[in-house]
Amino acid sequence: MITKRLKKQIDFIIEIDKMKNIFRKSYITDASRNENDAEHSWHIALMAIILFEYSNFKDIDILKIIKMLLIHDIVEIDAGDVMIYDKKKQKTKLEKEKKAADRIFSLLPDEQKKEFHSLWIEFEERKTKESKFARVLDRLQPIILNYCAKGKTWKEANTKSKDILEVNQIINDGSTELWKFAQELVKDSLSKKYLSE
Repeated sequence: MITKRLKKQIDFIIEIDKMKNIFRKSYITDASRNENDAEHSWHIALMAIILFEYSNFKDIDILKIIKMLLIHDIVEIDAGDVMIYDKKKQKTKLEKEKKAADRIFSLLPDEQKKEFHSLWIEFEERKTKESKFARVLDRLQPIILNYCAKGKTWKEANTKSKDILEVNQIINDGSTELWKFAQELVKDSLSKKYLSE
């Protein structure tokens, strides 16, 4: 006989498997297909372990960052993925995601529901050093993928270099060094005609 707590946890685990069917706008590095949310979350969590030495902050809680990165896109099960450069859809994104967070995290036992919801809000608000660095990785990874895929997503969406730099300058809040790297990728993408000014 399983406990009510375990049943809730298993229900949540089954629900989040749906992330594997939420396809993002970014292509994987060989440009053969779009990346899904589960792959994105795994990739940036691993990036956190590898790149946290480049954080602007000392004494950051790496486990908290990894948790944020693994759960931040769970809401897209209900809300879907919205390209960061789509200003029109960005206006309604947060409201949809809040409803999704309430529904999906409520599947968990109370204290886990509160923890996950709190981490999701912290990531979205980007006020803490952990959330600022987590956002660095969430923003940097699509730039890396687009660069490797020769700008395929950028070309399809007619994204300009100025838009990429404007929207992603928050990378600098969490890592000056990784922001310089991102700017170099954009500059090189321009020279290789992966995107236009």
